[in-house]
Amino acid sequence: MRLNNLDQIGRQYRHIFLSPHLDDAVFSVGGTLAVQVSTGLRPLIITVFAGIPPAGHRLSPFALQVQREMGFRENPTVAMEARRKEDAAVMDFLKCDYLWLDYLDAMYRGNPGYYASRQQLIGGEVNAADLVIERQMAEDLLTLQERLPDTVWYAPLGVGRHVDHQIVASAADRLVQRKANVNFYEDFPYVLQQGALEARLQEMGGTLEPAYVEMSEMLPLREEASEMYASQVQSNFGSIENMRRDMYNYTHGIRPVHTVCLERFWEP
Repeated sequence: MRLNNLDQIGRQYRHIFLSPHLDDAVFSVGGTLAVQVSTGLRPLIITVFAGIPPAGHRLSPFALQVQREMGFRENPTVAMEARRKEDAAVMDFLKCDYLWLDYLDAMYRGNPGYYASRQQLIGGEVNAADLVIERQMAEDLLTLQERLPDTVWYAPLGVGRHVDHQIVASAADRLVQRKANVNFYEDFPYVLQQGALEARLQEMGGTLEPAYVEMSEMLPLREEASEMYASQVQSNFGSIENMRRDMYNYTHGIRPVHTVCLERFWEP
């Protein structure tokens, strides 16, 4: 079921996942989502940067390049509508509820664009003009926490330092400061970069402790759901086969015991 605004989030949502983009939560913790649903829980995924650019929005050369890598042409409105359609199908498949917020993806923000290259987008610093998004997100999350004090939150750790992931992680850290129950998940596929996880853990203060969800039986569901983000598979992995291989190798490699596959979270 799709929610239309934050006010619709009630006490029935005991597990809320913050996803920077329309694929991040499923790519990273799709197994955990499937485990929760299988036990009768009702997880909610809030996708932060799901806004649709207005008609006539002019793309920067970098944004145009990224869109073409996803298989889209020049119209960002059409591209985001297609990505929302993918996400809605995935949420229905996994039986998760979801909410799309209207913040624009980083590559669409600014005129001229705030992030003009992949190096600025992934691994760079958040543009000062985007700090207002982090502040508003933090305020909204704290308001929700007051209403839902028993909720468990799941947020991206920010591995790889994509600027949008950094913004969501920073907003979630405000929940941590209020003693909320927050679990930071490892951003996939950025966590595949050698040393990226360790670097981010140090950047977060080096005090987080690991927790694990055993999701071996649900790995096929995570893989199948991830495949449904067709615009993202090619640009992130090159092929479905590569994606399946990377997901198995990573989740199995966390604790390489027979056929056990895990998803790892980091807790304050």
